[in-house]
Amino acid sequence: MEILFRIVPLFIGIVFLVILVQIIRAVAEWARNNSMPVETVSARVVAKRTDTWRSGTHHHHHHHSHGRVRTSYFVTFELKSGERMEFGLYGKDYGLLVEGDEGELTYQGTRYHRFDRRPLR
Repeated sequence: MEILFRIVPLFIGIVFLVILVQIIRAVAEWARNNSMPVETVSARVVAKRTDTWRSGTHHHHHHHSHGRVRTSYFVTFELKSGERMEFGLYGKDYGLLVEGDEGELTYQGTRYHRFDRRPLR
């Protein structure tokens, strides 16, 4: 039982440090993005993907689980230079894009702003 009094505070400390590091990284990325210029470049949508996971899952009898399903949306753009950039997007923006779309990508650092599709010819 005494070992629990040593392990539990250590575990809580590690979890706290991991969360703190994540917060520091997020704030640093936010600040870095804010210091970058907003750029608009010609680009083409080359890939779309999603990442789905459950949060707050609770298992009950008969293997039913309750919890919220969360989805993150990502789109990869290819610039005229051949460089590829992937951005996380909101679902409504993600749904408007199709692989092969060409247009003007506006971004700031790692922050997606918008994509203005060129009209089909």
